[in-house]
Amino acid sequence: MKIEFPKNFWWGAATSGPQSEGRFNKQHANVFDYWYEIEPEDFYNQVGPDVASNFYNSFREDIALMKEVGLNTVRTSIQWTRLIDDLEMGTLNEDGVRFYNDVINEFLKYDIKPVINLCHFDLPVELQHKYGGWESKHVVNLFVKFAERCFQLFSDRVEDWFTFNEPMVIVDGAYLYQFHYPKIVDGKKAVQVAYNINLASAKAIAAFRKTNKNPDGRIGIILNLTPSYPATNSKEDGAAAHFANLWSNGLFLNPSIKGNFDEELVSILDKDGVLWQATEEELLLIQENTIDVLGVNFYHPHRVKQPSISPNSLTVDWMPNKYYNHYDMPGRRMNVDKGWEIYPQALYDIAINIRDNYGNIPWFVSENGMGVSREERYLDDENMIQDDYRIQFISEHLFWLKKGIDNGSNCFGYHLWTPIDCWSWKNAYRNRYGFISNDIHTQVKTIKKSGYWFKGVAEKNTLELADNFAE
Repeated sequence: MKIEFPKNFWWGAATSGPQSEGRFNKQHANVFDYWYEIEPEDFYNQVGPDVASNFYNSFREDIALMKEVGLNTVRTSIQWTRLIDDLEMGTLNEDGVRFYNDVINEFLKYDIKPVINLCHFDLPVELQHKYGGWESKHVVNLFVKFAERCFQLFSDRVEDWFTFNEPMVIVDGAYLYQFHYPKIVDGKKAVQVAYNINLASAKAIAAFRKTNKNPDGRIGIILNLTPSYPATNSKEDGAAAHFANLWSNGLFLNPSIKGNFDEELVSILDKDGVLWQATEEELLLIQENTIDVLGVNFYHPHRVKQPSISPNSLTVDWMPNKYYNHYDMPGRRMNVDKGWEIYPQALYDIAINIRDNYGNIPWFVSENGMGVSREERYLDDENMIQDDYRIQFISEHLFWLKKGIDNGSNCFGYHLWTPIDCWSWKNAYRNRYGFISNDIHTQVKTIKKSGYWFKGVAEKNTLELADNFAE
């Protein structure tokens, strides 16, 4: 069975500045740099971001390897903490400008389209300590100043821009569930942060449309969409899944694409006394500056059931999961290394949701991947990792993605997380995701079996599967 993809389909991979570059010559610490400095024991094997995959020093060799695995697009990010010297004034760092110019030019030299994101969780820590980070609308305006510098410097060569990667993770990790610094638990602050990031994205989009130098330029946002499925067909479980989707997906999807917040969600947050502070001017700005294109990160589904107590119960601290409980579905397929369910069909559901409810906006899979620990277990005699499990994982997700495309969803690409094994926040290098293996002790990088396989798929624009694949 052969599955052909649309012409000019993006076959690529995604990484980020803070997870690949290392801290070499960087002017400021971001929140993760600082967190590692003060609590290295929080990170797997106490491995921090100082070296990462050494992209700052080896980007030329790394990009040549990316070409070898057939990538025609690569998403990475520009670090605010590297590009800007004075965070208040927005003055440029000469070495940062030189580095990102060289990286962009190197991608273009290999006929790889650079896709650039502006914020991948890596807020400068000074702004967290001085202003409360994304709790502050002053920080929103400083971010826009940084974004303007990027557009002025690089939009002559970069067509595709994204304001934020997975902003919901900032809300969840830093303000609700304590898996990102500053590990605050405060529902009202979390809601305000979500609003402020939506505002920051809209303001950056407005700045892009004033300063962009590329007639083919477009700008979007990258959202981790995690469909919430009810445990049963009961009314209570259905209501739990409905709210989980409003909160986890709609909180950024709606303003980014439709220019407004879902009225039902706003009503609930208002009733609960946690609704954000907003002005009419800000809401108009969000309404008028929606995205051109959407990136979708998908790893696993979200299965929920009714909460164990009534949502109307009195609680001191507001949390969104007062409206739902997580549910572990019996018999689910699992990536046991990561602890995530494998459910490729959700990509089809995402595709149809975008088609039917979000104007069929152009979109691409900006991250999808399978993290596996101790991949040296799968080394063969020629020192190649035989990651057939990753090939199977990608194939299944591409199968369901193509079904969505065939049914009219406007998807134009697929990016794996990640091209080269990279540093992954608290998890450091516990799980590996890349087409290319990285020995973090020697920084020797070698292509895995999946990398050679992907090159064949990209070159033919065709996925070849067994005839009984879908059974």
